[in-house]
Amino acid sequence: MKCLPPANKPEPGEIRECNRYLAAELDALPAHASILALGQIAHQAVLRARGLKLKDYPFAHASDYRLPDGRRLVSSYHCSRYNTQTRRLTPEMFATVFTKIQTKD
Repeated sequence: MKCLPPANKPEPGEIRECNRYLAAELDALPAHASILALGQIAHQAVLRARGLKLKDYPFAHASDYRLPDGRRLVSSYHCSRYNTQTRRLTPEMFATVFTKIQTKD
């Protein structure tokens, strides 16, 4: 999501409004591009932008999906201060996601 919302959490209407821009950016990516989604909101936004069902691609840290259009969606917990200070996301966990996204399926 490129919108910076108040209270650091976008409203559903803001997500819908920004999603058309995300869809256009995803359309411009190469056919076998990898997409890194930081957080569940971003993960779900990518799926909505591609017209996919959220239940078919559940969010989880380090999840790795090949989407029907050939692109790859790798997701991570968001690297917010809350997630890092509570150790929900550690530097090692975040590094693992970047290692994963560099590998081929």
